[in-house]
Amino acid sequence: MNTTKEIHLSFYEEKYLKILSEFELPETQAQFTALPENLLTISDGQFRIVILSGDNPVGFFLLHNTARVSEYTTNPHAMLLTALSINHNYQGRGYAKKAMLELGAFVSKQFKECNEIILAVNHKNIPAQNLYKNVGFMDTGRRKIGKIGEQLIMQLTIQSNM
Repeated sequence: MNTTKEIHLSFYEEKYLKILSEFELPETQAQFTALPENLLTISDGQFRIVILSGDNPVGFFLLHNTARVSEYTTNPHAMLLTALSINHNYQGRGYAKKAMLELGAFVSKQFKECNEIILAVNHKNIPAQNLYKNVGFMDTGRRKIGKIGEQLIMQLTIQSNM
């Protein structure tokens, strides 16, 4: 039986700060991402997205439409997803999968020009690779060397609501 509450995606608001600052990840996961508290200061073209279960923040990620996107794709209408994390206390409940399944609709509504989400996932991070594949991301075959090794570049096509 699945007891996971419905989730939704929301832009960061100050009211989420306390809970996001308390996020914890085991070191085996922390090596592959950044905690929300380390991403509270952002630059133009970066968007903090909170994964909510009801009104409770359970996860977080960044979307970018900065020049950094061009490191991963030539598509001028793509956005880059980074720093996905689910607070350790809420892992294993399907929140990451549900959030990634909601990603297309959220992006289509909030970023009407975007038609692709691109990301890089470490070749050693098999759980994350499987998550992304299970929600429709495709391995582009391109690779990038990151801080801790080779990364697979994956993409998700966004269907327009227009």
